[in-house]
Amino acid sequence: MNWTTYLLIFASIVVVVSIVLYFFQERFLFHPEKLHKNFQFQYENQKVKEYNLKIKDGVTINGLHFKAENSKGLVYYLKGNSKSIKGWGKFAVDFTLHNYDVIMIDYRGFGKSTGKMSQESMKHDALYVYNKLKEVVKEENIIIYGRSLGTGLATKVASMNNPKMLVLACPYFSMKKNVKRYLPFVPLGLVMRYSMPTYKWIKYVKCPIKIIHGTNDKVIKFASSIRLSKMKPNQTKLFPIIGGGHKDLHNFESYHKVLHEILTPKEELEIDREKTSIDFIRTKKSKKK
Repeated sequence: MNWTTYLLIFASIVVVVSIVLYFFQERFLFHPEKLHKNFQFQYENQKVKEYNLKIKDGVTINGLHFKAENSKGLVYYLKGNSKSIKGWGKFAVDFTLHNYDVIMIDYRGFGKSTGKMSQESMKHDALYVYNKLKEVVKEENIIIYGRSLGTGLATKVASMNNPKMLVLACPYFSMKKNVKRYLPFVPLGLVMRYSMPTYKWIKYVKCPIKIIHGTNDKVIKFASSIRLSKMKPNQTKLFPIIGGGHKDLHNFESYHKVLHEILTPKEELEIDREKTSIDFIRTKKSKKK
């Protein structure tokens, strides 16, 4: 075969991969866990109330409100791309411990939430919930916390509002640029329907920004946080978790010390392993035989 034939084969492969990614990218990007509508959430030593917020016909956002003793504010927690708030809910303890209530939601198609997912719907729903929170909590007492996938949404919400603070854990510079690492030859500008350009939205954030990232993160490189931290250096502080990966930050004492510094900067911290998520073990899916 000559070079022309090789180029035609390569071009054909790129076209096929592009088509598959365009139409099936939700399957690659998101790994939802669906829950039965009658599922009961239960967490030890946590006061929690479930909510179902109807956005429109056929679209309901399911969420949990973790209540802290002597609450001094609220953390609006936007989670990652897998599972549901059934599992993510256990991390609320890291905030209620510091006397912050936590609101955590499932995106459309996750958990008990219903409706068709898209980038626009995710932005709309995240903003819709935040607007509802503003009706009952002063913005000066709201912290927006995004983890992994949720960092882009958290940044978008913060860019259009005036929360007390924006906290980003394992953020991507943009979803499109992160995927580009794995598919360098695919024209993602035409294919990606979930670009999530955090670097564009962060330019409009007016509140203090705290970025937390593991230096050994293989999913979203630590370099992305370095780049984001330089977008608004005067109001951004980057906290590297030395040796931390993408899914195990909660297992590092340094992560909990950072959270403490952010949430209660004037108090000294003594970590109680029984009251934080530090010893939580991430469950692994059993392999099919």
